[in-house]
Amino acid sequence: MRVVTGIPEMKALAGEWKAAGRTIGFVPTMGYLHEGHLSLVRASKERCEATVVSIFVNPAQFGPSEDFQRYPRDLAKDSATLEREGVDVLFVPAAEAVYPPGYKTYVEVRDLQDRLCGRTRPGHFRGVATIVLKLFNIVRPDVAFFGAKDAQQTVTIEKMARDLDLDVEIAVCPVVREPDGLAMSSRNVYLSPDERAAARVLSKSLAEAERLIREGERDASRVAARVKDIIAGEPLARLDYAEIVEAGTLEPVAEVRGDTLILLAVYIGRTRLIDNLRARVEEISSC
Repeated sequence: MRVVTGIPEMKALAGEWKAAGRTIGFVPTMGYLHEGHLSLVRASKERCEATVVSIFVNPAQFGPSEDFQRYPRDLAKDSATLEREGVDVLFVPAAEAVYPPGYKTYVEVRDLQDRLCGRTRPGHFRGVATIVLKLFNIVRPDVAFFGAKDAQQTVTIEKMARDLDLDVEIAVCPVVREPDGLAMSSRNVYLSPDERAAARVLSKSLAEAERLIREGERDASRVAARVKDIIAGEPLARLDYAEIVEAGTLEPVAEVRGDTLILLAVYIGRTRLIDNLRARVEEISSC
């Protein structure tokens, strides 16, 4: 595995692959890798001839009071893991190269960036869209792989790619869960043992929503109310939001019809976790 830190070097390598006709798969991450990330790496290796993984903890997507400084990092472990997975290139750019002095340009996906997580984390999706577009320009992937757990992020990036006519396919892969149902996240490391047990309330509430929909409930407000009741019953949990929206637009819906997302953001202690369930009319599947 080749470790690249310089942007010119990564661009030159991508250019060589393009000239040789090799398809490039790309997995952008902030590191502290878990099986969810590795599922994206394996999907890339199955589909593409070269796989690039980036590790960059992006300061532009963290608010002033968020966890940028304490976000978990272990580059040595991540590098060894990716080498075992057969990744071709690990791209680790420096923050001062990505955002040099005088940097002024940002990408906004209006409307999508302001709802749901965007209400609690203003500026977050501007930072996400900006770094993803920059990385796309550097790595030049044919296919970029993202996890469905970050549903609003994937919808936002898909919209950006369409609106800006980007020549990249956005591949969204299923959520990977712990045996007890908790969606894998780098932030799970923040949880104390009691909080880790309490965090199961997210997947538990979504499982109840799935049951209700399978049994024929289509009133979105009733499904959302049941989800909120379950979360309210966990003393260590504090609800940020539980909303049911149309999957492509994130617009709220009155009925669970067509392609629908049930989205959650919940604080467990000080740690904010997200999760979701995708419901397609009669067919329900966790994502």
